[in-house]
Amino acid sequence: MTEALDRVITIPASLDITATVRSAKNPVMVGPTETWWSTRTPVGTATLLLRRVTDTTVEAQAWGDGATWVLDQAPALLGARDDLDGFHPRGNVSELWRHHPFRLARTDRPWDALVGAVFGQKVQVANAVKSRRLLARHFGDPAPGPRDGWVLPSPDTVARMGYADFHPLGVERKRAETLIRAAREMRRLDDLWTREPHEVQSRLQRIAGIGPWTAAMVTATSMGDADAVPIGDFHLPNTVAHTLAGEPRADDARMLDLLEPYVGHRWRVILLCKTAGRAPKYGPRLGLRGDGLHLGR
Repeated sequence: MTEALDRVITIPASLDITATVRSAKNPVMVGPTETWWSTRTPVGTATLLLRRVTDTTVEAQAWGDGATWVLDQAPALLGARDDLDGFHPRGNVSELWRHHPFRLARTDRPWDALVGAVFGQKVQVANAVKSRRLLARHFGDPAPGPRDGWVLPSPDTVARMGYADFHPLGVERKRAETLIRAAREMRRLDDLWTREPHEVQSRLQRIAGIGPWTAAMVTATSMGDADAVPIGDFHLPNTVAHTLAGEPRADDARMLDLLEPYVGHRWRVILLCKTAGRAPKYGPRLGLRGDGLHLGR
């Protein structure tokens, strides 16, 4: 094991680190006292460990060829690039924000986000996470550092795979072929990731099998897109309507209507609504549509 690189990062004393880092979704693993992140950087694989040592400081350690890269990325993972300008919480949102003053993390690893979003289509979260871990373990690389972990295979590796390779991972043909198509597009998307999130979402949706839910999840987690709205989710409209209006059931149109006052920060508000819990399990069930008919999202 190579020697770790170290760095100390200053954060706001009020920052909810757990909620902030969790906004980056899997593969960032958040524990009671530590956060671990293993990824494939532009200069090689790396593992990052974050520990809060005081109210305003976080100790960062990193291993691997990409150690310096993930250390440089650590402030963004802790929400340093999140912009609260124009966010004016009110009502229930104001109360939730008072208790959960998080920031939006960004990984700047769109391939990681694509894998997670495609695997998250139409399945429970636990099954999507399991499939992602199996993909990393069977086709990826060991993660650097002291923790037993694995890094996702590169897009080039996935582009050479066939849909049958995904069956042992619990991924059916449709999602497998969507991810393979996305992997084959990655080299052509190199300069896409510096553009605005709405441009990224529009381009991603030109890949067959990627719709508005998947595209929004990619920009939300990899770019810290504060205004991402995953259309077509099983639970989100109900959760938003219950938190913002006391309504047990809603569709996408109603969710968008309720989020309209927060345009520019709708993903932030969605995450706040999720901290309040899901809507009650009663009321009429509404029709589902889109690429994200999710049982666990």
